[in-house]
Amino acid sequence: MKYLVLVLVFLVSLGSSSQDLNNATQFNKQDKIIVYGSDTCHYCIDTKAYLKERKIDFTYYDVDVNLEKQREMLIKLQKAGFSVDNLSLPVVDLHGKLIMNGTDFEGFLKKLIINKK
Repeated sequence: MKYLVLVLVFLVSLGSSSQDLNNATQFNKQDKIIVYGSDTCHYCIDTKAYLKERKIDFTYYDVDVNLEKQREMLIKLQKAGFSVDNLSLPVVDLHGKLIMNGTDFEGFLKKLIINKK
């Protein structure tokens, strides 16, 4: 997880071009829920299990190993006005609305159902 934070800080310091932001707009128009997480994060594993139990279709990306999807996640967060200084996984893209895990994991999970299309 420390590796992820270092990579995130590095990528944020590089900034993003307007082309990247245009691509992020296209990413927001998907039909499925996207979960950005890490296979070493218990909240990410629990989130996947929660969605599977409820038969909610989603796509999962491990941002520790898939750097392209990590960058996609960061661009979406920046575009939505989220600070990536204290990034907390998982980050869920619900049809263009981003939800990030915070201090209340149960509340985070409830938002996934309430905001489901």
